[in-house]
Amino acid sequence: MSATAPRYGRAGRRPSRWQLALRYALLLAVLALTVGPFLWQLSTSLKGPGEDIYRYPPSLVPHQVTLANYAGVARIIPVWDFALNSLKVATTNVLTNCAGAALAGYALARLRFRGRRMALVVFLMAMLVPVESIMIAQFLTMRMLQLNNTLLGVVLPGCVGAMNVLLMRNAFAALPYEVEEAAFVDGANAWQRFVRIALPSVRGTLAVVAIFAFMGAWDDFLWPLIVLSDQSKFTLTIGLNFLHGTFADNQRLVAAGTVIAVLPLIVLFACLQRSFFRGVGEGAVKG
Repeated sequence: MSATAPRYGRAGRRPSRWQLALRYALLLAVLALTVGPFLWQLSTSLKGPGEDIYRYPPSLVPHQVTLANYAGVARIIPVWDFALNSLKVATTNVLTNCAGAALAGYALARLRFRGRRMALVVFLMAMLVPVESIMIAQFLTMRMLQLNNTLLGVVLPGCVGAMNVLLMRNAFAALPYEVEEAAFVDGANAWQRFVRIALPSVRGTLAVVAIFAFMGAWDDFLWPLIVLSDQSKFTLTIGLNFLHGTFADNQRLVAAGTVIAVLPLIVLFACLQRSFFRGVGEGAVKG
């Protein structure tokens, strides 16, 4: 079948025009619901004080584009220092989750040791525990370790997520055993099989773990709010919300702060989107 052949439905018939129109209408509706709020915030952040942001019908295109709102946010709060703190936390969280989840997932999927099934059950049970129910214990632990009011105290509880371990475990379990057995016959030990064979085959899942870890750390608000008390160590989510009262009378500054907070997530996904979508076919043998 050629690449330009039309797609047919379950009954072998080509979809009618009204079916195609319905599909595209649903896709446009979903697109408007997901991307629309961000476009509105971006448009508001670029509008000058002379434009009415509450006009009807609304206008997404600013008449006079200005970056003064972003400069205004930087004048009111040290937004770039907060962003740097968030970047440190998120980057460390990505590195620890990718390394720890990959090692733990490989051990659960490919190695044989006593208590492996019990360890898998423990990870599954950890996913069922609400984070809010253990925050007091986490805070007491950080205080005993003298890590409260430090960025390390923000990173440590989430350095390896149970969900990420299970994602990596499933990716490694989908790999064919024949390839690894061939490497074992050639004399490769467990570490060499992990680094040279298993890990390059699950790069898509690693991208998924990296994106989830970055998003979780960058958007986290409650745990940094509990641990941190020094304003110089605030993350971006705390910094923007801490001075939200200052923004209350100027929605343009609120929108500019929102765009600053969302922009790194967009850049990360744009860089890893190819590996992210390739993770669906993880574990396939390429001939």
